[in-house]
Amino acid sequence: MRMGRGRDGGPASPRLKASDDAALAGMERLHEEVDVGATSLARLHEGRLRCARGCCQCCIDGLSVFTIEAARIQRSCEAVLNEEPHPPGRCAFLSAEGSCRIYRHRPYVCRTQGLPLRFFESSAQGAVEYRDICPLNEPGGPPLDTLLENHLWTIGPYEGRLADLQLRFDGSLRRVALRSLFSPAQARSPSEPWDADAGEQGRSALPGSATTRSRR
Repeated sequence: MRMGRGRDGGPASPRLKASDDAALAGMERLHEEVDVGATSLARLHEGRLRCARGCCQCCIDGLSVFTIEAARIQRSCEAVLNEEPHPPGRCAFLSAEGSCRIYRHRPYVCRTQGLPLRFFESSAQGAVEYRDICPLNEPGGPPLDTLLENHLWTIGPYEGRLADLQLRFDGSLRRVALRSLFSPAQARSPSEPWDADAGEQGRSALPGSATTRSRR
């Protein structure tokens, strides 16, 4: 797989090999599987979820994605990439109305935002479980620490599968900033720098988010 720039300095369509096509197809199947699980959880928690078209509090600037997801966006969203990015401060792919211009082809991390999340971090005492949810979705439902494990989205398994597909596609875990997919003249730097190594897929943590922890 090769990613480059077009004649006008904008993003060029990646040059893909047959193995790249297979990895991309695998990623699309993973996205579909994620959507099924996320939709099921959204129905379970519909009484508390405030996520809707135009709600973009989690669409922060500076997100980075694996090159396999960047290639899918380049391949499928060429028209959007020739438009102006959203001004710095919010995701470059937001429209003026706050809706996602690449919703069908959005990265994995965007597909589970807003759901009650469950993840683990290592400590000297062992694995510590954390639970988190967008502060807009905290009211209207039971406390996170009372939810059954299968009533939360567990971060880790799908990320591992996506990383395996990325290695097949690119041979590395290289990441690119979403804003960088626009042409250099359009992709102005965000007000705060992005960190390619920060967090799970650059998942946003909103101020005031409801995080609980328990030791496992």
